[in-house]
This record gives sequence, structure tokens and C-alpha cells, in this order.
Amino acid sequence: MTAAEPSRPVAAKRRLTRKQRRLVLIGAAGTVLCIAAGLVLFALRDTIVFFYGPTEIAEKGVAPGTRMRLGGLVEKDSVVRGPGQRVAFSVTDSRTTIKVSYEGLLPDLFREGQGVVTEGVFQGGGQFRADSVLAKHDETYMPREVADALKKQGHWQPGDAGAPAPSAKPAPQATQ
Repeated sequence: MTAAEPSRPVAAKRRLTRKQRRLVLIGAAGTVLCIAAGLVLFALRDTIVFFYGPTEIAEKGVAPGTRMRLGGLVEKDSVVRGPGQRVAFSVTDSRTTIKVSYEGLLPDLFREGQGVVTEGVFQGGGQFRADSVLAKHDETYMPREVADALKKQGHWQPGDAGAPAPSAKPAPQATQ
């Protein structure tokens, strides 16, 4: 450019309209929310589970003091009632057994050989201290996760509980 040439005006900065600013803000907030959700799911990837079976706990090498759910079958002849409401029993998946201690009232349907899910703290050395005990609903129902774990372990027997209970009423027929 020479001094004789007229200077060109500098292009004015383009301002965002109110609608465009709002869209940029919403997009940025959505991106931050997605990143936060991804980080939370990544951090919880091993704990987003309904329960662990005894073999899974043994194979994973769960650290003592870890809070979790333990599911399986109450081992035959393992229930020992102590003073007060103390109860000790073993949960098995036919390959591994974990001893459970619990203080409180057991569900009415709790018995040996039945499916159970306990929630509490793994204490190490094959010991589990339960805060709550959930027993199988009835003779025709077993939580799908328990049934799948038993099938995976080879303990499932055809004719066992696991299928949903048949409905009392037949489904209504469509009429035209």
C-alpha cells in the first residue's frame, strides 16, 4: 500500500444475535453435561451391577471394606442362629462359598437352598457382613440376575424357578 492509495475500512466485527448466543450457551452446557456423565459412568463401570456371585468376588479379588451386593443360593445346613437376631449362613453358586453374618429379622421366605441377595460389606477371607437380606419372591420367581448367574455357573436345573409366573387372567382378545 502506498500513501496515495485510500485506506480500506476494517471489516466490522460480527455480533451474535440474542438467539445465537442462547444456542451457543445451550450447546456448551450440553457438552459439559455429556462430559460429566461420561466421567461418572467411567468411574462407576465396575459398580453398576445388581450383585456379584461368590465366584465373581473371589476372581476379582475384591478389597476388604468394599460395599456391594452378594447373590446366590443359601447353602444347605449352613444357617446358624445366634443370640438375639444374629444369623450366620453361607451363600454359594456351587463353585465358591462365602459366609454371611447378619443381625436382624430375616424375610419369611428365607430358607436353605433358596435364592438370596444380601447387601453389605465384604470383609475379606470369604466373610461378608450383611445389612439387608432379600429372599426369593415365591416358588415361581427368581430375579433374572440370580437365574442368569446360576445358569452361567452350571447350577441351573431345568424346571427351576426363573420363568415369570403365569398370569392369572388370559390376555384380552382384540375384537373388531
